[in-house]
Amino acid sequence: MGKIQKILVHEQVSQEIQNFIQEHELSEGDKLPSVEEMTNMFGVGRSSLREALRYLEAMDIIEVHNGKGIFVKDVNTFRFSGKVKIERERNFLLNILEVRRALEGQAVALASVRITSKQIKEVEECLEEYRILKEANKDTSKVDLTFHRHIIKAAKNPILETVLDSISGLIEKFFNDPLGDKALFDETYPFHHTMFTGIAAHDTTVAMEEFNKLMDCIEAKIKSAK
Repeated sequence: MGKIQKILVHEQVSQEIQNFIQEHELSEGDKLPSVEEMTNMFGVGRSSLREALRYLEAMDIIEVHNGKGIFVKDVNTFRFSGKVKIERERNFLLNILEVRRALEGQAVALASVRITSKQIKEVEECLEEYRILKEANKDTSKVDLTFHRHIIKAAKNPILETVLDSISGLIEKFFNDPLGDKALFDETYPFHHTMFTGIAAHDTTVAMEEFNKLMDCIEAKIKSAK
């Protein structure tokens, strides 16, 4: 439950910073309040604020210069709703996808060797919940994210898990209304099953082939989204 709350705080803070930029009519190069000032303004902890800043920096909305401060990079990335323009978000997702291919791909390969029978059962239960929600036409974004976290944990590499967790706020954009469409990646559903089949059978070749198909499907959907 704490993890869900963390996601919500990160999203809310990033939106509040965007609102602050618009309300104060800040331009490119203008300086934002300090980390200490913003934690007080928004009533959040430093870790949540820094996660929001990493997200906005990856979106090219702000620039963080150590020792100098936080600066507005491009006000033209905003819509009136405060959302980033589609093209900017598309490029952001494609950049993060490259990171996912490398890091999650390694997690899949390791999981195919190290996954335990208990973890296999946990993933099977997750996929069953995924199936039920999908067939009921309900939101599957949270269970999809949970599936990927199960695979990362099954890799049994705490350093890899920590690195992925450190950019979780960026990766979660794939699951939280990507390009304004929660159902954008629905077509990846079958590859979750085929990839897991390879992992559960300890067949690294099959697991990686299906993982790459899943990533290819995501990439195609990002590029074709309007």
